Amino acid sequence: MAEADFDNSAIEALPPLKELVASLDMRARKSLGQNFLFDLNLTRRIARSAINLNGTTIEVGPGPGGLTRALLLEGAENVIAVEKDFRAATVLDSLLTAAGSRLQLVEGDALKTQLWEMGSAPRRIIANLPYNIATTLLIQWLGQAQAFESMTLMFQREVAERITAQPGSSAYGRLSILTGWIADAAILFDIPPDAFVPAPKVTSSVVQIRPLPAPRFECDRKALEEVTRLAFGQRRKMLRVSLKPLGGEAMLEAVGIDPQCRPQDLDIGAFCKLARRLG
Repeated sequence: MAEADFDNSAIEALPPLKELVASLDMRARKSLGQNFLFDLNLTRRIARSAINLNGTTIEVGPGPGGLTRALLLEGAENVIAVEKDFRAATVLDSLLTAAGSRLQLVEGDALKTQLWEMGSAPRRIIANLPYNIATTLLIQWLGQAQAFESMTLMFQREVAERITAQPGSSAYGRLSILTGWIADAAILFDIPPDAFVPAPKVTSSVVQIRPLPAPRFECDRKALEEVTRLAFGQRRKMLRVSLKPLGGEAMLEAVGIDPQCRPQDLDIGAFCKLARRLG
């Protein structure tokens, strides 16, 4: 839905985020992995990256609401913001009033919240994720991938490279396979440390994940998780060694894979063969 479909004048009239946060003394908490984004041009760029903002847009960890404002200004039809930090309700109060029925704040822990059941389809997640739980959240959401049209998420650059890596790359691993099995993923752009308050020590990247209608290859998800966990738990070793608990050399030969291969040499299809053997 286009920006012109909504009257955003009440949102545009709100005080700048930095002023609001300073007046309420809401400092980012390291224990919650918080790094705030105040640059509205940057947050609006992230919001536009989702392309479609119809249906339900779920934001995890809105904090003071920088990205939340951008989503609304870019025409998000219905935003559900999930926040663990109880202080956010006070900071977001004026935005909740200005946005009316288009914005809902859910106070809760994203790790314990079934985002895939929130709102109505089409459903997407757009979030500046806390680094300390980002991969855990992603793996959880991938388990319900078909519930989402897209996930536009911010990670530290190293994690973004692991999500999108191809076989043979040093970054290729369990996260690459679990993501690539069920979705297309790409790094859209980087965000420098000085864009955040406080500034992290690493560059961040915005990654877009678009779930497929069905997995690329048939296999049981839990079996694929187990095979990749063992394989990349000892990534420098040959697969006949790392996969010994599952049958090792005999298992690999049964599906036509060289037992002397290392995990980064196999594509997603090969790991799915192993998962089917296990499952």
